[in-house]
Amino acid sequence: MKNENKIQYIYGIADNALILGQRLSELCGHGPSLETDIATTNMALDLLGQTRSYYQYVAQLSGEEKTEDDIAFLRTERQYKNVLLVEQPNVHFGYVITRQFLYDVFHLLLLQELQNSNDEMLSAIAKKAIKEVSYHQRFSSDWIKRLGDGTDESREKVQEAVNDLWKFTDELFHMTDDDKIAVESGIGVDVTTLKDKYHQIVKEILEEATLMVPEVKWFQKGGKQGVHSEHMGYLLADLQYMQRTYPNMKW
Repeated sequence: MKNENKIQYIYGIADNALILGQRLSELCGHGPSLETDIATTNMALDLLGQTRSYYQYVAQLSGEEKTEDDIAFLRTERQYKNVLLVEQPNVHFGYVITRQFLYDVFHLLLLQELQNSNDEMLSAIAKKAIKEVSYHQRFSSDWIKRLGDGTDESREKVQEAVNDLWKFTDELFHMTDDDKIAVESGIGVDVTTLKDKYHQIVKEILEEATLMVPEVKWFQKGGKQGVHSEHMGYLLADLQYMQRTYPNMKW
């Protein structure tokens, strides 16, 4: 497998962690309670830590004088390969939890398989990250149940979030050409095999939360090919501001 194909495959995983971590970091100091605020901030740090590991590996594979910061802050919008789900904005707390839940279930299933990768570095990152993401899924699942089976208002808001965000879930299981090459090389995960298990887990938790699984036949996609929603540009403007305003800044 060529290094460039491997790099693009890693972007497809790492960029999800970066962008979702950025979204969660926007909530620092704005959580509904101190405990929840600290929890979401720590989850953001977990995701950014995972991103660093992936990007450090990409910098090594590139053979260029790049750093993890160059990869995170100096790419253009079309060069990010994250799914559309993780870039959706923090509309309200129910949205935040639903977005997190829908991604966490997939993320944990992915890492469980990625730890068996023939690539020792990817396997090691997955084995470390799986402990963090197991907590993420417990956290978001518990909140889905609390909000869904809570007050009329909380149920209405979280159901609205499920309905709106569900259309982004199918992209999680799309395979790019680089994904297929990674699978053939024994390095990557065939995410199409995770789909049934994903829907089983999500359905069980939504039913326990007295929430409905949306009947959606049309799904949005494009993020894995670098075609993003209108929200991505604004997110990157915040994320990249300091590095682009003060290039090579050192603390």
